Amino acid sequence: QLQLVESGGGLVQAGGSLRLSCTPSRSSMDYYSIGWFRQAPGKERERVSCISSAGWTTDYSDSVKGRFTISRDNAKKTVYLQMNSLKPDDTAIYYCNSITPKCGDNWTAYGSWGQGTQVTVSS
Repeated sequence: QLQLVESGGGLVQAGGSLRLSCTPSRSSMDYYSIGWFRQAPGKERERVSCISSAGWTTDYSDSVKGRFTISRDNAKKTVYLQMNSLKPDDTAIYYCNSITPKCGDNWTAYGSWGQGTQVTVSS
């Protein structure tokens, strides 16, 4: 089963930027569509963005559309989430996971969850 590791979180002021990375702990994720999710304190985990295996299809939640950009470099075995114009409401633990059925089609998490990476946006 694909296991992924998230990194790149941190503390940033509102309006700032961060880039998160998602890499497999072993094997390859070339053939998987990957999604980013987040969970804020006291809230349910929610979808943020996804990207198809070849990178041709992406999808974003309305709350991040226009501010976040998902991309992947299969040669580096990494999926990125570039987050710009961050807001305090973006504060959460961010997770990546394989998704099903496919990006853009009512997608949901498919694999097991990792530790995530904490993003904190101060006002």
